Amino acid sequence: MSDPILGLSMLGLIIVVIMLGFPTAFTLMGLGMMFGFAAFYDPSQSWTANKVFTLMVQRTFGGMTNDVLLSIPLFVLMGYVMERGALVDKMFYSIQLAFRRVPASLAVATLIVCTFWGIASGLVGAVVVLMGVIAMKPMLNAGYDTRLAAGVITAGGTLGILIPPSVMIIVYAAVAGQSVVKLYAAAMVPGFFLAFLYLVYIIGWALINPKVAPKLPPEKQQVPIPAPIRFLREQYSPNMFLATFKALFAPAKFFNAPVDARLSFGKIVQNVLAVLTPFILAAVTLWGVWWYVIIHQQAERDAQNVPVATQVAKVATADKAAPVEEGLVSLDATSNNVKTKELEEVDVPLVALDAAAGDAPTAGAAEPEAAAGPPENFELYFGLSSVLLLLLLIYYYIKLDEDQFEILKLLIESVMPLGILTILVLAVILLGITTATESAAVGAFGAFILAFQAGTLNFDRTKQAVFLTAKTTSMVCWLFVGSALFSAVFTILGGQSIIEKWVLMLDLTPIQFMLLSQAIIFFLGWPLEWTEIIVIFVPIFLPLLAHFQIDPLLWGTLVFVNLQAAFLSPPVAMSAFYLKGVSPPSVTLNQIFAGMMPYMFIVILCMFFMYIWPGMTLWLPKFLYGG
Repeated sequence: MSDPILGLSMLGLIIVVIMLGFPTAFTLMGLGMMFGFAAFYDPSQSWTANKVFTLMVQRTFGGMTNDVLLSIPLFVLMGYVMERGALVDKMFYSIQLAFRRVPASLAVATLIVCTFWGIASGLVGAVVVLMGVIAMKPMLNAGYDTRLAAGVITAGGTLGILIPPSVMIIVYAAVAGQSVVKLYAAAMVPGFFLAFLYLVYIIGWALINPKVAPKLPPEKQQVPIPAPIRFLREQYSPNMFLATFKALFAPAKFFNAPVDARLSFGKIVQNVLAVLTPFILAAVTLWGVWWYVIIHQQAERDAQNVPVATQVAKVATADKAAPVEEGLVSLDATSNNVKTKELEEVDVPLVALDAAAGDAPTAGAAEPEAAAGPPENFELYFGLSSVLLLLLLIYYYIKLDEDQFEILKLLIESVMPLGILTILVLAVILLGITTATESAAVGAFGAFILAFQAGTLNFDRTKQAVFLTAKTTSMVCWLFVGSALFSAVFTILGGQSIIEKWVLMLDLTPIQFMLLSQAIIFFLGWPLEWTEIIVIFVPIFLPLLAHFQIDPLLWGTLVFVNLQAAFLSPPVAMSAFYLKGVSPPSVTLNQIFAGMMPYMFIVILCMFFMYIWPGMTLWLPKFLYGG
């Protein structure tokens, strides 16, 4: 066989071997070594002098010295610590009470917790298993349709691999040589939009057919009111906003209250702060938006507005002193210059992917679009949004009774700490304050603090979290080693070039190529997991993006959304098997598959919106980083 035929045989064989159940990483390494040995074989030399061994060492060393991979164990540790710390039980209870009057309230609460928990942990298996344990039985006991209950858990659990911080995005960034922070920004809006489509589907199904999600009985919708809150209502005011401030300035009644209703002055102050929390969050959000768009960008414009002579001097100095910044090169791009059997020595260098994937200073990766000024009519929209938010707050405080106040306190205790940690981790990455690895370290440290504060993390659970982190990280690292060797040999054999020639012969338009590539990835998601698709098949399409003038951020984000189907499509739908392992015996695998299938079509609908409106994906990275 010719070398290109060997390459195509190698690609087809990998699919067969993986479907037979062999470990992906070692299959990649084994086939890479076998076909590489054949590609470099020279009868005049000893078999030990075969250059595939040199290639294997280079690829392994390059993968293991990739600094951006440090963020993977840290983000994974963050997720496992929070999962083992059992921080989600009270969150589900409080969110379920908050949405108790919404159709399919248990399913809505499950989706919200899955989304929120998936963002914090980024672990599909952990989220599906955890929510299967917490939410499956309550939904079935409430009379929910099994397909609805199974579908919302499996689909919601997969969102963690899409919405940042996501391990899949880090892996893609290292394979494609793209910036992690830009990919995080690009995936943010589509991820939440997909969650919104799931929510619309759940509520719409419940409205059309109320039998699939019966209303909860009144006793399940009641909020348990502690004695101090009842005393606050009876002695001060039915409105909790007024009652808490009256108690702050006239606390004598509390000091003389019965023992079960008595509160110290410190607790009274805590109630006031709890009441003010929605206002504080709204004010901080508005101030943050104003600071970034107006104040921060004005400072950037002032910094750029320097005399021409000073700019020339800086450029001349930079030309003499500053090193040339490395371009963003993927794992496979360097292999395109390797000729089959004609090499004097094998030298397939691995680029410094840490700079490509976000461990170079984020703000310096691209010129910010500060010079363009704030968006048109920003002040008008900001003012209207502020007024609308103020009106909503006024309405909320007017309607704030004891039930709503107790729910607010439960949400503050269960959701707010994790929410602050998650927002902090994402904000420091997207705003260029830290690199992805440093942000992951902050997140892991914060997860330990939250778990210890909750008193749910002991030595055994910590040991389990560390062990699972090491196991997951080892799997990802071995995949990188195997895929690096496999892709290099595949390119050396000419497999990449023959695929490129075939695609170019089709004379496709950019849209047709986008549809073809995403359709292939979609169908590959049926038998394969996302890891195999990212490390084996995605690199085949990457060199063709430049020819069709397709933005790799847009294409990559479409791949992320597309790969949601890999968790929701039988026969290798891992979410279904995760859920089946913790579900009651009456729940069959076919019921879980039936519940998952509608969400596959929702994924396709989301991709359709991304096709017709690329700004959904590209607006945020362009606004934050320019380009």
